Amino acid sequence: MATVLLNGEPIGVGGRFPRVGDTAHSFMLVDVNLGDVPLSKFMGKRKIIAVIPSIDAEIGLKITRRLEAIADGFPNTRSFVVSVDTPYAMARVIATEGIRKVQLLSTLRGRDFHKDYGVMITDVPLSGMMCTALFGLDENDTIVFAELVQDVNAEPNYEKLAEDMLAGPA
Repeated sequence: MATVLLNGEPIGVGGRFPRVGDTAHSFMLVDVNLGDVPLSKFMGKRKIIAVIPSIDAEIGLKITRRLEAIADGFPNTRSFVVSVDTPYAMARVIATEGIRKVQLLSTLRGRDFHKDYGVMITDVPLSGMMCTALFGLDENDTIVFAELVQDVNAEPNYEKLAEDMLAGPA
């Protein structure tokens, strides 16, 4: 079990956090139209997956806005923000923020994502939610970047993500 910080206090995080070189776990998440979205739908494209506690948390909205701003810098790449929020809350944010380049996805019917990606908060007050993390996947779903952000309310290292995503095959 990993530990991250929430307001300076340690909280437990369950599941196995993937490492660079691992093949990303398949998933089935839910889009804002209540449609199922499998990872396999994006085979052949690179993927950026940001995990946030909530789209309504300041950090969740900040990360979403940042990915929206940098999305064009990643050719042949789909960008996602994953949270436990309802598709309705996500649709509201898309409408109010003008999000067009990042797809917001819910774990509404994909609760295995929490454990498979090692982001399941196990301690109160946020148990059942996910901690902040960022993943970069290549066209074959191999993880080329993985960061479990050490403070739930902090942003990930976008510069290192870009470096690793744009480096190309080793």
